[in-house]
Amino acid sequence: MTTSTTTADREATRSRLREHLAGLAGQKLLIGLDVDGTLVDHDGAMSPDMHRVLQQAAEEHTVVIATGRSLGATLPIVETAGITHGFAVCSNGAVTVEMDPAAEGGHRIIDTRSFQPGRALRTLREVAPDAHYAVEMSDGTFRSTAGFQDASFGVEAIESDLDELMGLEAVRVVVHVPDLSPQEFSQVIAEAGVHGVEYSIGWTAWLDMAAPGISKASALETLRERLAIDAAHTVAVGDGFNDVEMLTWAGVGVAMGQAPQGVKDVADVVTDSIYEDGTVLVLEQLRG
Repeated sequence: MTTSTTTADREATRSRLREHLAGLAGQKLLIGLDVDGTLVDHDGAMSPDMHRVLQQAAEEHTVVIATGRSLGATLPIVETAGITHGFAVCSNGAVTVEMDPAAEGGHRIIDTRSFQPGRALRTLREVAPDAHYAVEMSDGTFRSTAGFQDASFGVEAIESDLDELMGLEAVRVVVHVPDLSPQEFSQVIAEAGVHGVEYSIGWTAWLDMAAPGISKASALETLRERLAIDAAHTVAVGDGFNDVEMLTWAGVGVAMGQAPQGVKDVADVVTDSIYEDGTVLVLEQLRG
């Protein structure tokens, strides 16, 4: 998928971004960046310009990769970007790691937030009996019902039955119904009345569940407080509904050009799409 913009369109985007970001010039910032659709396209490719400005941003500011991906699926993105210092918020806020070349594997887990998914899974089984289920645990391993594997897990899931999954301590639960559209799936979830968890629905019939109160925003706020960065000196960029809390949390929330309207509506400003290097334009505006 490719799109094109005119020079005038690109300059208009730069002007919008400059208007919202100019007040941050010269400040040490905390920058939260979604991955899929923000740093890499939907084929998983990162442009050379994105690679360049991301490294520059990591040298000047505190860059936090903030993603729904598991730790195992996030680390390759960090490695591709060449980021050796900073942080990554994984599993929609349930796992936070600090990048450190001196640590084993180049990172250390500094925070995990887990929950008991049994009640929610029992509810979902009643309304979505054909769904696939997976549970991510704090050590990055996955267990899933028969036949459910996905690249976003970052590891091969161990096959388990649903009753076993209900008894596990989870940092994230994934529910996928291949035969439903996102709209149909959203209706099923709404009617099910799932309580006691945070959840977000993706681009397909894919549901991520986390502990109550946990999101990318909650993890970023914990980091902001730890690093004593002013709340006004925060920027977030994303394109999905699991980015909504992060975009509203940030001093300046930036939605990608291809984001759904509901995501754009909560952002302070909209940049170009991932295929037009919209995040590159944002990070260029934040250079010291």
